[in-house]
Amino acid sequence: MSHAPLRLAVIISSVREGRFGPVVGTWFAGEAESRADLIVDVIDLADHELPAALSHNPSPETAEALAAVSPRLEQADAFVVVTPEYNHSFPASLKHLIDWHYTQWRAKPVGFVSYGGLSGGLRSVEQLRPIFAELHAVTVRDAVSFHTAWEQFGEDGRPKDETGPAGAAKVLLDQLAWWATVLREGREKTPYQA
Repeated sequence: MSHAPLRLAVIISSVREGRFGPVVGTWFAGEAESRADLIVDVIDLADHELPAALSHNPSPETAEALAAVSPRLEQADAFVVVTPEYNHSFPASLKHLIDWHYTQWRAKPVGFVSYGGLSGGLRSVEQLRPIFAELHAVTVRDAVSFHTAWEQFGEDGRPKDETGPAGAAKVLLDQLAWWATVLREGREKTPYQA
């Protein structure tokens, strides 16, 4: 049974011009990095352009792009997806990342940090839950959500009122760590078969 820190991949999913994702993602990664039980790897999808057309025989350019991100997903014990809500859904860049990978998600927990207007990105989270279930991942119940997010953060990149978001982040990270520990031990004892 491993007692090594858990490897958490924080995925910033928005790639569009003027995006707010790095503000939210950097804040959340800082909350996670303050814990002794986690090693945090921030994966910003703006740095990893994956094509929409899937292939079992990717081009050299696509294989190179996958080589920069796939091993990081494979090494992760848990994931947090930082997602906005675009037209009641999540960004295409995130769907591309999800669909280019399969075994990397298996028997691992996924948490969500969402942001947006009045809904706080929660509709995108609800659409992501069954997608990750199909990939044999476990989504944790509690999430962090920022309604009218651009009004919730100061120029320093921190929430103006840190109490609520910090508390929500702790609950999410506690649940994620529990699931990640149990599932890592399970994978070590018995390789997961889908």
